[in-house]
Amino acid sequence: MTIAVTFLPRTAPGPLPPIAFIGGGNMASAIIGGLIQQGVAADNFEVVEPFEEARTRLAQTYGIVARAEASEALSRCAVVVWAVKPQTFAEAARPVRAFAADALHLSVAAGIPSDSIARWLGTERVVRAMPNTPALVGKGMTGLFARPGVESADRARVGQLLAPTGELIWVDAEPALDAVTALSGSGPAYVFYFIEAMIEAGVEMGLTPDQAQRLAIGTFTGASALAHSATEPPSVLRERVTSKGGTTYAALSALEAFDVKGQFKTAIRAAQKRAAELGEEFGRG
Repeated sequence: MTIAVTFLPRTAPGPLPPIAFIGGGNMASAIIGGLIQQGVAADNFEVVEPFEEARTRLAQTYGIVARAEASEALSRCAVVVWAVKPQTFAEAARPVRAFAADALHLSVAAGIPSDSIARWLGTERVVRAMPNTPALVGKGMTGLFARPGVESADRARVGQLLAPTGELIWVDAEPALDAVTALSGSGPAYVFYFIEAMIEAGVEMGLTPDQAQRLAIGTFTGASALAHSATEPPSVLRERVTSKGGTTYAALSALEAFDVKGQFKTAIRAAQKRAAELGEEFGRG
């Protein structure tokens, strides 16, 4: 199993056709907001969202009139984005199927196998996406898998649709999405976890909470930017900061004494295993 990295152009392959969103929560809003910033009109979207609060937010923020239930209005949409909770996908698919037989379907619902989606919707034009929460600020990482029925033009359309959320990576085998889920899908929580620890340590050492937070977050931001732009691997960047007998050496030696790297990799594998389990659980029906 390998992961193929595809750098997609930010230029659009033609105007976007009407797009339906089943679910109008945070991830749907991130995609819609990014597209509207690029000039896509609010009337280009059809949104089905059962919760009135979310419908009101879409109307106030983007001028989109969302509907509580699926209707014939979906039939004008060439792309349907599934942004529902995994446990509600099968139920939500039933009323939509009649109106979206010819559409390309893009699922950002975690854990639902494409076999199940294809079966519920009666189509092979299905793409699964595993985004992460930095997509909300245009800095996300999204893993993508396309079923054989998805053509190159469909892939380009998905790239155009998700480009405002951040970087995209296509994988050539669906099980690789479990690894994507464990690494980047859950990854922001790992970063926040370490930021929390750094802030707590800073306060314990006498800094104010504000000082500790600014230092911790700024350090992660700067180090990530450096790693992103550097030609050397992170291991080399780490070595450059680590002088034997110095402060960084003392800190890393303490981490190695507790096998923090090994424990961290074990944690990520646990997330991968759970992602596979959830796929089996939610894919029934």
